[in-house]
Amino acid sequence: MDDYNPPTGPLDILHEDAELLVVDKPEGLLSVPGKGAHLADCLIARVQKAFPTALLIHRLDRDTSGVMVFAQTKAAQRHLGLQFEKRMTKKTYVARVHGSVEDKQGIVDLPLIVDWPNRPLQHVNYETGKEAITEWRRLRTEGDTTRMRLMPKTGRSHQLRVHMKELGHPILGDRFYSENPEAYPRMMLHAEELRLRHPNGGHGMSFRAKAPF
Repeated sequence: MDDYNPPTGPLDILHEDAELLVVDKPEGLLSVPGKGAHLADCLIARVQKAFPTALLIHRLDRDTSGVMVFAQTKAAQRHLGLQFEKRMTKKTYVARVHGSVEDKQGIVDLPLIVDWPNRPLQHVNYETGKEAITEWRRLRTEGDTTRMRLMPKTGRSHQLRVHMKELGHPILGDRFYSENPEAYPRMMLHAEELRLRHPNGGHGMSFRAKAPF
């Protein structure tokens, strides 16, 4: 991994109760520790300093910002983990991509697996890849770029990043899958909304964090 200089601002808490904790993860911060002491600073470590019982459920890539939910109890972790596993949660992302996307909406259905010689990169593989499906909608064209809403139906590693590249419109600033990522201040991918059922009672909840780009 290149030089790791995560942001140092305070936690941005979107929701807190006895079962749930929802945070707006900043871009540039690992969700969980990497290998080595220099990669120990991460969102789960920061969250657990303030909320010692917080437990991980899912993660976002280091360069992706947005809504992340943590459990406050083991029972809530099991309940929420099953929701993610059974695809009961609904996730919506905002991205800015290279080029002008012509169609208004579509679906990318391409199986993904780790590209072992080049890990952590992922690639399309029809023989050994795992199902990966992304619905997308064009929001608007911005110069020679397009703002998109992405709705993953599966949760594969780097799914949105690879799928946009395969669509011919890689995400701006993506250091793995786009050209000239240094031309942008960050990767333009943000987890805008997460819908789930509360582990205590099962009522539907929606958490949002506005895209900072």
